[in-house]
This record gives sequence, C-alpha cells and structure tokens, in this order.
Amino acid sequence: MRIATLQIASKLGDVEGNVKRADELLRDAGIRVPGDEAGVPVGVEQAKLDILVLPELALTGYNFPSLEAIKPYLEQSGQGPSAAWARETAKRLKCKVCVGYPEVEVENSHSGRPEEKYYNSLLVVDEQGNVLVNYRKTFLYYTDETWASEGSAELGFHQLTFPEANYASSRARAEGEAAILPPSEGSNGKVGNEIATSFGICMDINPYRFEAPYTAYEFAHRVLDSKSQLVILSMAWLTLLSREELDALAGRPELDTFNYWVQRFMPLVRKQMAHATNADGGTDDETAEKNIIIVFANRAGEEAGIPSVARYAGTSTIVAISQRAPSGASDPSSDEEERQTPFDVKILCWDMLGATEEGVCFADTKGDPRMVFQLVKAAK
Repeated sequence: MRIATLQIASKLGDVEGNVKRADELLRDAGIRVPGDEAGVPVGVEQAKLDILVLPELALTGYNFPSLEAIKPYLEQSGQGPSAAWARETAKRLKCKVCVGYPEVEVENSHSGRPEEKYYNSLLVVDEQGNVLVNYRKTFLYYTDETWASEGSAELGFHQLTFPEANYASSRARAEGEAAILPPSEGSNGKVGNEIATSFGICMDINPYRFEAPYTAYEFAHRVLDSKSQLVILSMAWLTLLSREELDALAGRPELDTFNYWVQRFMPLVRKQMAHATNADGGTDDETAEKNIIIVFANRAGEEAGIPSVARYAGTSTIVAISQRAPSGASDPSSDEEERQTPFDVKILCWDMLGATEEGVCFADTKGDPRMVFQLVKAAK
C-alpha cells in the first residue's frame, strides 16, 4: 500500500488559508518511491497513493474555546469546505482521502423543530469523491467537550476496497502504465482487495475519559477484535514541550510522543493477530509474519486559545506492528496482559516527520522500512 499523511500547521478559523496551504504542501512534496533506481523524488500525483490522511479538524484548526466560536465552521456530513477539498483532492490524486472536520447533524425533533448535534468527525471519501465513512470521535478531550457530543466506537470500522497491489501492478502504476486487474476471488465483482480498517481520532487511543484503567486498551482491543489490517488515526496531539524546546529539536520527531503512541497498542504485541492476511498481502500460514499498519496523522504548529496556547507534537508516522510466533511457542491467546510475549515483535517504520515541520509523510508498505524498532524489556 502507498499511504501518505499531510502534516500541516493549521491556523485557527482560517479555512481558506489552510486549504491553500494544504494544496501548497501537496504540490511541493518530493516523495522517494522505493524501487526507483534513479532515486529522484517525485510529485504526489506520480507517487500513486492509495490513501491520504489529514489531521483532526485539519482545515478549520482545533483549539476553539466554545460552541459559539466553532459554529461558523461546522459542516454537515459530506458538505462544506472540508468535504469539497477532500473530493477534489481524491479525484485529482486518484486515491482515498481522510479529513478531520467539525460536524453538525440536523434532525427534526418530536416537536417538528430542527435539532442540531455536533461532533468532532473524520470524513473518508473514495477515488471518485463518494463518502465511504463518517466517523465521530468517541473519547472527547476537554476542548471537544465545550461543543461536541460523543460518537459511537462501533462505527469506527469499515472494509476499504483498494486496487490489487501485487508487484507487477505496483511497478506499472509507478511507471504510469495501466494496470488491468481482475476482481479478487470472492469480491462480489469489486475490483481490488478489501482491507479491514479501524478509524480513530486522537484521544480515542487513551483510556475512556481517563477513568478506565490504563491497561484497558479499549481502542487497541477493538482493532484486534475486528481483525483490522489497517488503522487510521487523525490527530491534533499536543506536546508538553515549550516553544524553545520544540525549536531545539530542529525538525527532529518528538520521540516521547511516538513511544507513547506505540504503548497504547500493546495488545497488538502481546496477543495473536487473528486476521488471515496482511493489508499488503501475505498467507494464511500461522507461522508467517503478520502485521497491522498504523497511520498516525498529526498536525504541527500552535494555536492561541483559552485557557492556554495549544502546541502540537507533529511526529506524524506510518508504522506496522509485526509479530512472528517462534516455532514451538505456547498458546499466545492468553488474557494475561503482563505475561512475557511469545512473539518475535518488531515495529516497522517507513517514515516519521519532525515535531515542527509541515509536509508529507509517505510509506510504500511493500518496500523496506527506513527504521526497525524492537521492544526493550522494562528494568525491574
């Protein structure tokens, strides 16, 4: 799969300016495609993306202090500037696009009067601009609670259909040739692979309302229980670093944030993945390597607000948690969270942006990752 995130430092309430900046970042992106012997960066159109993921409330900004403040920017699902930009971009890049936006749902009440509800939402459109998913954030941060209602976790799952991605077709796509692909077996006439996908927005990966135990791992368990092969996270994740500390990173990622994100998916390390094939291919062999691809699409920059400035961690990344059971391993389905994992586990990382930079984070998951991390046992 070819996946990209757009890390942008959105300006609060400047939708027109944020749209212009998003277009500039995509236009100016230089992407190195694995297998290109020349090694020359290509534009985003030539990269032949399968999916592009934007941050939470990407084109409106995030740090609104009240319903009154965010109301001028609310959009009905599939309508408004965010949806229009997603449709136009999906058609131009011929890929799926995910964009975070503030949603208003208008319903008629029992009295016959229109009634409005508001959500922090993620819209997913296909290559033709059709709406596939409208997911609503489940775990609200205190900023969200000033205006938004909770969504339903059960709606955060969808089977996304992607074009077949065998080596020959990937090569043809990279060279701009037509890849003529038959429907997958059992696809009911759909051309492509169906990828089980879980969606989340930022704080969804934390314990619910911070009242659930840290080790409940509600979101990670939903990923496992749904046999998801791909996880899409649209984020406006904050950092505790000061402006000076962020500047001192000089474009490097904030690794404390990255480590925390990975920790929130520990069940993927400790429990056996149940999906039959990986998102980018694989076999049904139980001894073969299995992985779940996770896309962390965060934003950068800072926004003024009440009670304080919101400063974002950037560090967008595309990783896979990979597990392979050693021969003769004991039954890996135990519910004991703290037992030693019976798997050989690695964190594959194809790209990671800096904490303060804007730009495109890109992965071709059929290519070799740039970095491979292994888990370190905690000192006793």
